[in-house]
Amino acid sequence: MHSLRQEILPPSGVEYAACLKFTSSTLSTASSSSQTGRTLFNVVVARASLLRIFEVREEPAPISAQKEHEKARRASVRKGTEAVEGEVEMDGSGEGFVSMGTSIGQNGVAHPQTVTRFYLVREHRLHGTVTGLEPVRTVHSIEDRLDRLLVSFKDAKIALLEWSDAIHDVLTVSIHTYERAPQLMALDSPLFRAELRVDPLSRCAALSLPKDSLAILPFYQSQAELDLMEVEANQARDVPYSPSFVLDLANDVDKRIRNVIDYAFLPGFHNPTVAVLCQYQQTWTGRLKEFKDTVSLHIFALDLVTNNYPVITSVDGLPYDCFAVTPCATATGGVFILAANSVLFVDQSGRRVPFAVNGWPPRVSDLAMPALGPLEQTRDLQLEGARVTLVDDRTLFLFLRDGSVYPVELVQDGRTVTKLTMGNALARTTIPAVVKRAAEEEYVFVGSMTARVQEEIVEEDVDMAGPAAVVDAEKDDDMMDDDEDLYGPSETKDNTNGAGATNGVVDSVRTRTVVHLSLCDAIPGHGSINDMAFGYARNGDRRVPELIAATGSGQLGGFHLFQRDLPTRAKRKVHPVGGGRGIWSMAIRRPSASVNADNDTIIISTDANPSPGVSRIGTAIVHVMWVSANQIRVLESDGTERQMIKDADGNVPRPRVRSCSISDPFILILREDDTIGLFIGEPERGKIRRKDMSPMGDKTSRYLTGFFYTDTSGVFQSFANSNVPGEAPTSTLQSAMSAGTRTQWLVLVRPQGVVEVWTLPKLTLAFSTTLLATLDPVLTDTYDPPAPSLPQDPPRKAQELDIDQMVIAPLGESQPRPHLIVLLRSGQLAIYEAVAAAPPTDPLPSTRSSTLLVRFVKIASRAFDIQHPEEEQKSVLAEQKRISRLLLPFVTTPSPGRTFSGVFFTGDRPCWITSTDKGGVRVFASGHNVVHAFTTCSLWESKNDFLLYSEEGPSLVEWMPDVQLDAHLPARSVPRARPYSNVVFDASTQLVVAASSFMNRFASYDEDGNVVWQPDSANISYPYCETSTLELISPDGWLTMDGYEFAANEFVSCVVSLPLETMSTESGMKDFIAVGTTINRGEDLAVKGAVYIFEIVDVVPDTSTKMARWWRLKLLCRDDAKGPVTCLCGMNGYLVSSMGQKIYVRAFDLDERLVGVAFLDVGVYVTSLRAVKNLLVIGDAVKSVWFVAFQEDPYKLVILGKDPQRGCVARADPFFADGHMSIVTCDEEGIVRIYAYDPRDPESKSGQHLLRRTEFHGQTEYRSSLLIARRGKANDGELPQARLVCGAADGTLSTLTPVDEGAFKRLHLLQGQLVRTVQHVAALNPRAFRMVRNEHVSRPLARGILDGNLLATFAELPIARQDEVTRQIGTDRATVLKDWVALAGAW
Repeated sequence: MHSLRQEILPPSGVEYAACLKFTSSTLSTASSSSQTGRTLFNVVVARASLLRIFEVREEPAPISAQKEHEKARRASVRKGTEAVEGEVEMDGSGEGFVSMGTSIGQNGVAHPQTVTRFYLVREHRLHGTVTGLEPVRTVHSIEDRLDRLLVSFKDAKIALLEWSDAIHDVLTVSIHTYERAPQLMALDSPLFRAELRVDPLSRCAALSLPKDSLAILPFYQSQAELDLMEVEANQARDVPYSPSFVLDLANDVDKRIRNVIDYAFLPGFHNPTVAVLCQYQQTWTGRLKEFKDTVSLHIFALDLVTNNYPVITSVDGLPYDCFAVTPCATATGGVFILAANSVLFVDQSGRRVPFAVNGWPPRVSDLAMPALGPLEQTRDLQLEGARVTLVDDRTLFLFLRDGSVYPVELVQDGRTVTKLTMGNALARTTIPAVVKRAAEEEYVFVGSMTARVQEEIVEEDVDMAGPAAVVDAEKDDDMMDDDEDLYGPSETKDNTNGAGATNGVVDSVRTRTVVHLSLCDAIPGHGSINDMAFGYARNGDRRVPELIAATGSGQLGGFHLFQRDLPTRAKRKVHPVGGGRGIWSMAIRRPSASVNADNDTIIISTDANPSPGVSRIGTAIVHVMWVSANQIRVLESDGTERQMIKDADGNVPRPRVRSCSISDPFILILREDDTIGLFIGEPERGKIRRKDMSPMGDKTSRYLTGFFYTDTSGVFQSFANSNVPGEAPTSTLQSAMSAGTRTQWLVLVRPQGVVEVWTLPKLTLAFSTTLLATLDPVLTDTYDPPAPSLPQDPPRKAQELDIDQMVIAPLGESQPRPHLIVLLRSGQLAIYEAVAAAPPTDPLPSTRSSTLLVRFVKIASRAFDIQHPEEEQKSVLAEQKRISRLLLPFVTTPSPGRTFSGVFFTGDRPCWITSTDKGGVRVFASGHNVVHAFTTCSLWESKNDFLLYSEEGPSLVEWMPDVQLDAHLPARSVPRARPYSNVVFDASTQLVVAASSFMNRFASYDEDGNVVWQPDSANISYPYCETSTLELISPDGWLTMDGYEFAANEFVSCVVSLPLETMSTESGMKDFIAVGTTINRGEDLAVKGAVYIFEIVDVVPDTSTKMARWWRLKLLCRDDAKGPVTCLCGMNGYLVSSMGQKIYVRAFDLDERLVGVAFLDVGVYVTSLRAVKNLLVIGDAVKSVWFVAFQEDPYKLVILGKDPQRGCVARADPFFADGHMSIVTCDEEGIVRIYAYDPRDPESKSGQHLLRRTEFHGQTEYRSSLLIARRGKANDGELPQARLVCGAADGTLSTLTPVDEGAFKRLHLLQGQLVRTVQHVAALNPRAFRMVRNEHVSRPLARGILDGNLLATFAELPIARQDEVTRQIGTDRATVLKDWVALAGAW
């Protein structure tokens, strides 16, 4: 069986990060207006195979939602009574206004408030697993002043990337591979995690390898070094690095360097210097009596010229639980070492200064600890999973695994560090995975793998209040919880200003530095997917499927609700509006208007067969009927006609108007013979007139489409040709143009594929390109004169690569940027971002008077399966069936303070095209079968309303509240402040049952019930174990209705909703909730378990809850087990459970007890149980997968087949399509395998062995999967295929979809071509990334699963490259795209 694996959601969260000056926008000379702010630096983040590049911008603070509401409320205030500048209105009981003033600085200058935000620049799904990100400066950085990015990968590779303004994307400079090094040939090398480090002066980079080795990559730092290398090598070199080498630490540096724990480069040395933390003699907690303090620190220099590596310092006797080393500042020297129970400082002479954070260090280490103060004797912190960063020369911030931030300060006596001090917690942030500080900016970036990622600002204030302790009383509203101050050392400074002098005597004022944290911005993320289930969501009156995912961990746990389409709800049906052919909602100025001027006041709609008459709803709704389609009418606000212009050439009427574009004061019409007409309004007369179009060529020129674009972002800037004298526009046109930064442009598309941008009001060609019709990655001005497009004889027929629709519209959230969106007639949609370009270095040709300083960069592509009926059909029936596909811009405010600009695509594939600050451009389906017309509408006093005419008729809809659009699926977040390990949806009651997880104190008891051990000090705590509670949750408001608490040492292993036999219903079956638990009894006693059966019962609701119905969990049965109950499932009305090494099939007897009917001895530890009819798929942690059948006469379990090879299976699922069944498994390394049960195959030994057909490296294991039905559109009566939805530990949501034989052959050949012919990011090999090493077969079992991430790059290619690639495999581009569109989709 063939299948396609594609990632619906990429990995979520941040595991690695780097702060650097990567893009040219970070340079101080980069053009930036006061409106857009300035770019401080870049943050590059990675999780698994996802790489994202952000800009951190400082921009003016937006107007608060309260001020926006105040502005809207005062829109109708009588003139002359409004507040003046600097005043605000008092409350309702007050009267008048009070002056609040402005924020004045110390120098008397008003400081505008600013905010710091993330903006996504680029996102890439790599064909490799990232294990490190580091900034580096090469010899080319001297010229452009930009940093380069080093990326390390799991298979021992290092890629050097740089930013290219030409393609507005990353460019691969080099790739360095060490996968063939002898150290990588060891059997345990897959368990090794490579770590990347870079010298502070970028002289070299190091990648840790197995067997205590480092791969060293030196970099040139000056042109002189590069020239010297050219002379020695007798050849020109343009690469910024010299040959790399592998350094064996034990043989080349010191034989005591074994079992490397961590390493780091130290600043302030003449040569690159490395500090290595290692453990020559390994130990663990149970052997501390024999071996303790086994960790040592070695500092040695790298002489890259002589290949000499002298050891500078060696320090032994460090605690055995040390796990991280951090270099200190150059002024201080030395390193910080983190241990599980202490923090140590080691200076360059080897002197050790420890600091205990709990009471364990004196018990597990012989290192002399300083005396503890009263506060320190009660401090009990655990540093496992902690991260650290330096904020100044003597202060570092310690981020614990629960998000608490503690300051640690060095206390010096002269230049010698005497002790370490720790203050109280400053703040609480996200669970840290990586902490980075921007080198030149006072910002700290905290990355998390479990939830959102935050950036905090570190501010240092100097207070001159006096010798007493300084208290910073100023608190920002956006400051984090528990935000306190960290005070630096007191300093004595002379205050020489006039305020400090009294009678000529200058006072000596002691100052202290105040350092505090405040939250700047956060990147949303859902984190790991612990479990998931499909449920129903109500979008208004519609019920739609919704994926409920239990995500996050710790205090950041909760649920994320994913939907396939952008969730909208219908507010009302507006059938009188009509609008089968078009709806427009607009604001019309009225002399006696008393409503808000910002809201719409009129709706105009047209239909295919309009009916006469006028119907009114709300303020005013007017139907306009075009008597003939070659007239232009100007109407008054009440609908009366003001002017009518007949579109005629003399007395000869022109063809009918096909489409129209209006941008005050210009009007563009496109006729059915592909000619255009241009009109302009005259504000003085209130009339419109024709505009001369002679600069564009002959008036009979043909055009495919055309539209106006009004730029308010300032990106569209023209560069005049100094050799061509210009003419000033007329005064009439100047008065027609609005003042300010608005510029208007006319965009035309000629039949040969030429796209032209003309300036307004004076028609001059500013941009011309022929590359848009082929969807090239970058569109630049070709400086061509206006292209001729005279009519052809015979008339030209429509082509597949013709541009059907095109629009330039702003997309974005806080600061929308112009994007060009184009739809080809073949169904391909491409989205380009407008990027400012530098002025041309060469003079412009004489045929062009100006050029547009913009280039368009493709950032997204989408393919649609669009069918075109016969164009010759002109009947009334054909006109009614015609589907209008338009790209219509919109602006909406779904919630206060959030405004989105986007484009809606109407037709039979309706979708929303929008963009967010931190997610980039996203395309979401609307959920309708067809949308004929669309418009934004604020007639009903809401900025979030849309009028659309769908298959259900005209309706007023709005976006569902609190929907996050940053991910590739619309999502809603439900924070619960606790993690959930299991979640199920009960279909009978429409409720959610979830098992939450907590950490509880654990104590061991002897046979007499006495506690074996308990803490004897305040800074010693009990060990912790996991415990669970079962919650019954209503999806309406996510209110917990009921719950069940398990024992303190009992946690839930599995929760399922399954039908069991019962006598309480007529059908004899009823849904119950079955729970399997594990009881932890310590390391001396074997674990036990239990099975619980719950029923959800309806009870009388409490009147205080205002709920119509209320439900409770009723415990029907508890069955103890001798082993952990790890898996449960239902099969033909029976309960199948695992207990240790056995599988039991049980019947629910009399709704009160479980009666066993069959059992089977299986592997060691069952990890998965899935049933289809009477077939059972069993996954085991050691003995791979088993295929078992259940029979009832007599009761027994029969083994049909099993995997002859041993392996760990984390999840096993049945997978079927077209009458064939397979078994899909995933192991702990993320390898997906497909097995076949075929007794006719000789290799299966009459079916006893399952045949392993395919192996595919998914790189991340998944422990949650759902099997859903996938029906074809052609015949719904066919047996459905299976689609497997998998949720991984890194947040990836992937699907496995069956593929028929013909499509698989084409896509498999295409996949091979894409591997060989496309340049992938970081020069990675997609085939090697998915290949699995198997010692039992002669060649990898790679055929059978297609890589969706690789095939998705085909749609991003230019059309010429698509034709070239498909021609080489004997097919065509349209067929391949049709295959791909049929398989794509979430569910």
